[in-house]
Amino acid sequence: MSDNLTKKRLRTSGITVIISLALVLFMLGALGLLVINANKLSQHFKENVGFQVYLKDTASSAQTDGLIQEMTTSQYAKSVLLINKEQAAEKLKTDLGEDFVSFLGSNPLLNSIDVKLNAAYANTDTLVNVEKNLLQKHQSIIKEIVYQKDMINSLNKNTNAIAFFILIFSGALLIVAIALINNTIRLSIYSQRFLIRTMYLVGATRIFISRPFIFKGVRQGVIAGIIAGALLAGFLVLSTKFIPDLLQLQDENILIVLFVSLILVGIIISALSASLAVLRYLRLKTSDLYF
Repeated sequence: MSDNLTKKRLRTSGITVIISLALVLFMLGALGLLVINANKLSQHFKENVGFQVYLKDTASSAQTDGLIQEMTTSQYAKSVLLINKEQAAEKLKTDLGEDFVSFLGSNPLLNSIDVKLNAAYANTDTLVNVEKNLLQKHQSIIKEIVYQKDMINSLNKNTNAIAFFILIFSGALLIVAIALINNTIRLSIYSQRFLIRTMYLVGATRIFISRPFIFKGVRQGVIAGIIAGALLAGFLVLSTKFIPDLLQLQDENILIVLFVSLILVGIIISALSASLAVLRYLRLKTSDLYF
């Protein structure tokens, strides 16, 4: 009867360890997903930053094509789009809801080139240099270069602050997770402390005693990692229903690496915690095992 009760308690403690480990790994995975998507979202926003080059009416087609070709082949440009004055007038007409060209009798808008930047170049220092170089080389056809300096500075400042906060939070969560898993596994081994001590007293080596607990920890880590990966996959699918654009930011290779990492982290933490717990009970005096 007592053997059945002991086995039942061991199974219960093992299930508790797996569930606790899976939930902690899920939290770490969700945070990892947040870090990955935060970086991609930051890059996505930065790549929508750009500037507009307004051309003089005297600019010829050859000069305009030359300027577009120069910017297209540059490192800073992600995309370059020519918007002629007729297209600009149609867009403004749609936005205003009125035909201002008929009212004014002519189209006062200018031909322009809309340039989107690569994420690495989305900063005011780069734009100042680009503006200076373009005006020096193409002063005869460029009337004005326009970009939103305050918005770019704010974007870079906010993304850096968010990245720092996520880094600090990740470190704190990892420490809490390791401590929680370690305590849970120690409690599960606590019921077997007398068996561990008896094996040690009859001559079993520490490696021999620790091996089955470590193997059990590895199994628990694998199962918990798989459960955490399944929960994370479900969380990601559910999130894309509320935020459809989130699906476009996902990279299958990175997600696979993340899921495999959850299993590896579960194995390492679980096996290491089991090994340390066994060694702790081996070092205790026999009288201390009763407390």
